[in-house]
Amino acid sequence: MKIQRRNKANPEFSLAAMTDVILLMLIFFMITSSAANQSAIDVKLPKAGAVDDNIPNPLTVSIKPDGSYFVDDNPVNKGELEQTIVSKLTNQTNKSFTIRADENTMHKDVVFVMEIAEKNKFNIAIATVKDK
Repeated sequence: MKIQRRNKANPEFSLAAMTDVILLMLIFFMITSSAANQSAIDVKLPKAGAVDDNIPNPLTVSIKPDGSYFVDDNPVNKGELEQTIVSKLTNQTNKSFTIRADENTMHKDVVFVMEIAEKNKFNIAIATVKDK
């Protein structure tokens, strides 16, 4: 005589709950990654007509109109700027940084940072906003 069990365990389960969680995580990370690229230093960026895709750089140098320099939102003296940039990029594979200069910043302050990049063979990107 064959004995059959009444309560068989059902090995199937629904993936709907896991799909919902993964979708919510995806939305969360997409929103936070776009906000993470924002800098706390308030500079009014110049406008540009054609803007290519944004390639994130590991380092940001901000220049305010009064000539003050900031490396990753930390104030840095002009004399220590090169040493700070070089020390932060020594272990990076992508030796590049972004220059965020206010549209009213003196040209000489931007050129000073560009000369640091040229001397150390760093790639630079200049942050702008898209012209509407």
